[in-house]
Amino acid sequence: MWRDLQLIIFDCDGVLVDSETISNRVLAEMLSNEGLPTTLMQSRREYQGMLLADIRTRAEEQLGRSLPEDWLARYETERDAAFNRELEPVAGAIETVGHVVAAGIPVCVASQGKLTKIKRSLDLTGLDRFFPETARFSSYSVANGKPAPDVFLHAASSMGTEPPDCVVVENTPSGITAAVLAGMCALGLAADSDEHALREAGSTEILRSLDELPRLLGLEPL
Repeated sequence: MWRDLQLIIFDCDGVLVDSETISNRVLAEMLSNEGLPTTLMQSRREYQGMLLADIRTRAEEQLGRSLPEDWLARYETERDAAFNRELEPVAGAIETVGHVVAAGIPVCVASQGKLTKIKRSLDLTGLDRFFPETARFSSYSVANGKPAPDVFLHAASSMGTEPPDCVVVENTPSGITAAVLAGMCALGLAADSDEHALREAGSTEILRSLDELPRLLGLEPL
């Protein structure tokens, strides 16, 4: 299954860095302050994995009016401050990525978030050592975000790899869908996500923790 593996593409939020609860808590608080009562669970269900512009559009539809012009900028500022205080790598991320890299398998990040957010997340968690700037890819750099396959195809092309030779590790159904549409093998990380939804989206295998990845790839145990 992994004979022609040439590249592992990791999503960032919820796969490498434990950011989903932080981001969605801030989002829920700010939406509630605008008159749209939102819990953390509702925020994750409604908005997780979406581009910021799409989050704004959906929130405004539910709110029935426009959000303030600077609302997204304020959200990013509040989220980044929370990241600075709280962000940690996903359990096993440093060990797993280090193990994969040591085995000679190229890696990169392909995220729905902006490149500045990817950089902040990797720097804060010490994962930046594994992912130089040339191995970081954002949906903001392509025509369409996930669930479209654009960012994964962009990552594979930039890394000199064909889609069938890539494995994608994702934690959202939209990310799994994007990987499948790109013609890549999609692995769903269900540590903090809906396993059934990941399977329904087309995940080839389910990981219940990131440190299961080396074994699945046939590498020596961590």
